[in-house]
Amino acid sequence: MEGIFAILPNHITTEIQKYLHKEVFPIQEIRLRINRPVEINDGKNVKLFYHLTFTTHDAKYLLNNISEYSLYRLEEELKQGFITVNGGHRIGIAGSVNLSNGTVKAIQHISSFNIRIATNLIGVSEAYIQDLYNERYVNTLIIGPPQSGKTTFLRDLTRVISNGYKAIPAMKTAVVDERSEICGSVNGVPQSISGGRIDVLDRCPKTDGMMMLVRSMSPQVIIVDEIGTEEDVQAIDEVMHAGITLICSIHGYSFEDVINRETIKPLIEKRVFERLIVLSNDRSTGEITAIYDKDGKKVHAKSVSMI
Repeated sequence: MEGIFAILPNHITTEIQKYLHKEVFPIQEIRLRINRPVEINDGKNVKLFYHLTFTTHDAKYLLNNISEYSLYRLEEELKQGFITVNGGHRIGIAGSVNLSNGTVKAIQHISSFNIRIATNLIGVSEAYIQDLYNERYVNTLIIGPPQSGKTTFLRDLTRVISNGYKAIPAMKTAVVDERSEICGSVNGVPQSISGGRIDVLDRCPKTDGMMMLVRSMSPQVIIVDEIGTEEDVQAIDEVMHAGITLICSIHGYSFEDVINRETIKPLIEKRVFERLIVLSNDRSTGEITAIYDKDGKKVHAKSVSMI
């Protein structure tokens, strides 16, 4: 949190720190909207600081700190609607969009910021390695709604696979981090993850990135976040035909929700995913409600919180 507090206006940092000293509140987001109260939330609970309004001056101060007084430096990131800062924290932005030939050229007059706090929980995946390894790591799909811990689980799994675990040797592990969420890279260097044998393609489209890694980095395992398009499915098929293990995540509220989607059905029908892990945030963030095998049979049915 120190890195986030360092870029916020002092009066906002002070008020949030005061509150955190009194309350146990695991912040996932700090949301700042011009002329509206400052908000913090943990994915389910929300605290609004009604006495603390985020001003135009505050927005300018924050932007200057993020960009080091040069928005031009962040031009490409601004087109994507987010900026990744030291520590791997991601700052989403909203405001007036400039279009050129139907595509986003820039976001100007930024009026909203969503600071998503990078959570680097060490060891949350280790209890499940026995379910994901059978002489090799098996193709795995992690299912969960927003803010259910999918990326946190993937991040720790990347660390474990690339470092080795007990009798399992370290694997060459490649990550296509399209939105800088898994590794939180800044200038190409991962900030949110540690691992001895990790290679990262940051801000690269998944479909291109997976094939680039197959051709250039000879990975044993490829990890990607948030699949779902037909193009993703085609690239996944090629990766698996190359004999590489794929571990990925997808938005979904249940096993049934995902397997009935038209884009994913071909992979499910081919039984390419040997493990499907279902996460929930109904009772707590990171609750693993079930693990299925490729035939849809539950391997684990008992709900366990990984966090």
